[in-house]
Amino acid sequence: MKPEKTIDFHLRWLWLKIIRIYNTEAAKFGGTMSVGYVLLNIDRDGTPSTKLGPKMGIESRSLTRTLKSMEERGLIYKTRTEGDGRLVLIHLTEEGIKYRETSRKVVLNLNEYLQGEIPEEKLNVFFEVSEQINTLLDNKRIFKEENQPRL
Repeated sequence: MKPEKTIDFHLRWLWLKIIRIYNTEAAKFGGTMSVGYVLLNIDRDGTPSTKLGPKMGIESRSLTRTLKSMEERGLIYKTRTEGDGRLVLIHLTEEGIKYRETSRKVVLNLNEYLQGEIPEEKLNVFFEVSEQINTLLDNKRIFKEENQPRL
């Protein structure tokens, strides 16, 4: 099977293109797509550090490095909760709030552009198919013994 005939080829191809677009825009403000993505996922009242990784689908090592650099740049700060000192909340600084707003505008701009160029019915089909693929992948039946290719 040719790569361009596989589903994962197209998903990866699109995602890499989106990453490049976001990183190009983020670089104008001295940032990266990863930093913008984290900022967009921190609640105004703070977000437990343990919830960020799963919420965004980022591994804890990558997230830890990103959070450390964001703290060094003054975009976030950490606090411990009063009831349980082990729970660390991530908060946005004033600078982080500004950067978050910029990130939000970039994401909205890309989405508005795509929604303006692609008919609504086609986007709805794309969303339906994406949800179905996500559900199928969550089933984790892909690599069960009965589905394994014979080598």
